[in-house]
Amino acid sequence: MDFVLANCTHAVLFSAKQRTLKGRSTLVRGRKQKVSVIRISNFAAEVSGSRAAASGRSDGSGESKNWQVPKSSTALELLDIERGVCIPFRKYSPETVRNKVLESRGAVLSLISRGVEIVWSLGLYWSTLMYDCFVGRDEEVVPFRAQQLRNLLCNLGPSFIKAGQVLANRPDIIREDYMNELCILQDDVPPFPNEVAFNIIEEELGRPLEAVFSKISSRTIAAASLGQVYRATLRDSGEDVAIKVQRPKIEPIIYQDLFLFRTLASFLNGISLQKLGCNAELIVDEFGEKLLEELDYTLEARNLEDFLENFKNDPTVKIPRVYKQLSGSRVLVMEWIDGIRCTDPQAIKNAGIDVDGFLTVGVSAALRQLLEFGLFHGDPHPGNIFAMRDGRIAYVDFGNVAVLSQLNKQILIDAVVHAVNEDYAEMANDFTRLGFLAPGTDVAPIIPALEAIWQNSAGKGLSDFNFRSVTGKFNQLVYNYPIRIPERFSLVIRSLLTQEGICFTLKPNFKFLEVAYPYVAKRLLTDPNPALRERLIQVLFKDGMFQWKRLENLIVLAKENVVKMSSNPALQKNDLQGSGKVEKKLDLKDTIKDGARLFLLDAGIRRQLLLALTEDSQLHVQELVDVYRLLEDQIDVPSMALEVARDFPTVVRDLMLAWTESVLSDR
Repeated sequence: MDFVLANCTHAVLFSAKQRTLKGRSTLVRGRKQKVSVIRISNFAAEVSGSRAAASGRSDGSGESKNWQVPKSSTALELLDIERGVCIPFRKYSPETVRNKVLESRGAVLSLISRGVEIVWSLGLYWSTLMYDCFVGRDEEVVPFRAQQLRNLLCNLGPSFIKAGQVLANRPDIIREDYMNELCILQDDVPPFPNEVAFNIIEEELGRPLEAVFSKISSRTIAAASLGQVYRATLRDSGEDVAIKVQRPKIEPIIYQDLFLFRTLASFLNGISLQKLGCNAELIVDEFGEKLLEELDYTLEARNLEDFLENFKNDPTVKIPRVYKQLSGSRVLVMEWIDGIRCTDPQAIKNAGIDVDGFLTVGVSAALRQLLEFGLFHGDPHPGNIFAMRDGRIAYVDFGNVAVLSQLNKQILIDAVVHAVNEDYAEMANDFTRLGFLAPGTDVAPIIPALEAIWQNSAGKGLSDFNFRSVTGKFNQLVYNYPIRIPERFSLVIRSLLTQEGICFTLKPNFKFLEVAYPYVAKRLLTDPNPALRERLIQVLFKDGMFQWKRLENLIVLAKENVVKMSSNPALQKNDLQGSGKVEKKLDLKDTIKDGARLFLLDAGIRRQLLLALTEDSQLHVQELVDVYRLLEDQIDVPSMALEVARDFPTVVRDLMLAWTESVLSDR
């Protein structure tokens, strides 16, 4: 891991030099990190593209990264670099798993026994698939074989149930009809006995149940691959809580299975490199890392705290509190969420909840996680999302989260910009930078396929566009080209698809992009991040021509987002209690100030804007007037003038420095 640590150090020094840190900590996930697990996501952002580095691309910071990934790097090191997340002290590594498995007496015999069980079960299943193919009935029995596979994974235990849940979101590995059947594993897992669960709770608490809880449910509220949930009441405070209990004796089985998975993967590297552009060990490492994180409920408690911190000023989102003094590695006690399941649209309507407002809140919360926080709920199936009776959206179950580095977020926004500008060659390069394609992969054959997918989907307009149709076409692309979907992005894709499905359940004619576009437009116009300013300029210029209509559309969409959110019943009701801030207008102060600064200091931008005003041998005054009319009710001119005046000395200083530098460079 010396290579990774060295590059983390490089990233810290580079980032410290490039940025002035403002506001909250930029260490991962919106809060200061614990000593036990060090994550350096934003600091390591520039390092995160071994893929960007390999192609000699710039990440938008103004410097090209020329270092190369050594061939000796392990799969786990490549995973760290690709993510932009450095984890020197981690729960998972191939060495840790091997040592854990082999440390006990009789480990070899136990491994052989488990290996025989797995090989026998999977071998029988594989032989039935081969027989179906031999007799020519492989397509007609697909539904039955998919169901057989789901039952087989359940019988093989939690590691395989979890693997099935992962495969349900990996079109690069398994075909779509099998994926749909494996999705059932997300909700339908048999529970284990109450007596066993209650004994585990008492062991973790070090006290009898009656001493802590005055009441506990006799039946499980939910059962998952790694644990199950009960409802209880605290004896001291009378508060209702949810108790998540881990399945008994699960850890040794999972470590054994991970050891066997990686051993098998080492023999499949050649096939995986040919089909996916990466070795099979990398896929197992991704899976193992997420699985062991989910196995430790203390990490889920940290995830809860991170989400609470991120949404603390958002009155439309409810995140449950965690009772850390009652929690441990196998038991998690958190606030009980008294909400309505999103699979029950009639109950939501009967509760008097505004469905349109609730859907707007849900989409905005999902996009904030993805593009703003970089910490994304990775498993938002209908059992994990609730509608509160005051219109808020509530999330539960934070064991599975996706962590995106600052660079990942910027590249995602780049991909959106390239899609808007119909720059499919750059969109293909974005895939390489995000880790979907191996460095050096020829993207030329992929460009026409991307163009066909996007144009066929976007050409239908907002009314018919949905992520499921785009994902279905993308799955075909993944199946035909050496594309690997990194684990974090498979979680993002699954999350967006699941939440879009929830939206359709509540409102069949819901238009996801009609909510998503205004949010993205608002972010491009108002976000203080300088990187987004650059993306805004890219959006507004196409082939050197200023897109006046696109600017007007962005303003209209951004205003629409502000109106929808400020008039949302959930936001208004909760804001009255002082829990958040309602934005009534677009906050364009930073955008206007930065625009004025760019116009004065950047000769290239100044030339482009002046050309935009005189394109086609005519003065575009009317376009300026139209833009002003769209903004006149959003801008307080006196306060804006005061802001510009305050910034004037700094602008003059920068002008003088730029002039001096140009004079000296000429000489």
